[in-house]
Amino acid sequence: MKNIKPFFLSSKKIKAKKALKILQKKYKHYSLEEANVVIVLGGDGTILPLVNDKSFIKKNIFGMNRGTVGFLMNNYEAENLLDRIKSSKVTKLNPVYMKVTDILNKTHLAFSLNEVSLLRQNRFAASIRVKINSKVKINKLVCDGMLISTPAGSTAYNLSAQGPILPLNSPLLALTPICPFRPRRWKGAILPEKSKIVLDIIDPKNRPVSATAGEVEVRNVKKVEVACNFTKSLNLLFDKEHNLEEKILNEQFIL
Repeated sequence: MKNIKPFFLSSKKIKAKKALKILQKKYKHYSLEEANVVIVLGGDGTILPLVNDKSFIKKNIFGMNRGTVGFLMNNYEAENLLDRIKSSKVTKLNPVYMKVTDILNKTHLAFSLNEVSLLRQNRFAASIRVKINSKVKINKLVCDGMLISTPAGSTAYNLSAQGPILPLNSPLLALTPICPFRPRRWKGAILPEKSKIVLDIIDPKNRPVSATAGEVEVRNVKKVEVACNFTKSLNLLFDKEHNLEEKILNEQFIL
């Protein structure tokens, strides 16, 4: 990009708002419709919801960390911002989507760059039937919940649940149980990204389960269908020295 037209987007944190004021004084900025780059100030939680907003899908996004971990963010620096963007590289992240049917037979759709999570809603463990590509793989999984994670999300909740770290460019999904009770020794599975995953909730009224993708949470679900979406992506820009793939790889060696 030779002509950078930035739109600034900030989280509600004080640190992010201060950075927003500095950058808006320093650089000419445009409306979201006119802009060709969205500069996000905050943490990963500021970027992740954008996949559910059509306004951001076709934009290049350059994040700068004004949050906490900032795994998907570049370092914050007010100087030479436009030059950094010009020399940055693009990483495209495809989301997973979930189609949820609740106990009232209403359907809900949502997308997530990290994972789809199922969690029990009360003191009773969830009871889930697992189907992969229309074939039953586990007839009854008793657990606290399940995760279906993308490579980008494999270092987040999935890693905390003892799931595998997936290389960023790998065509894979991680299917990870949360505190499985039966079958006790099942630790999860690594699936091709084109897999169609169906999770049927057994006895959803007495053992209620919620399903979450991004900022969308659906409670009292009875069926969750999950698959990768290859028709939409977020185009994230990173400084040349910021190697997201290497960062994910290094997570496997942190003690």
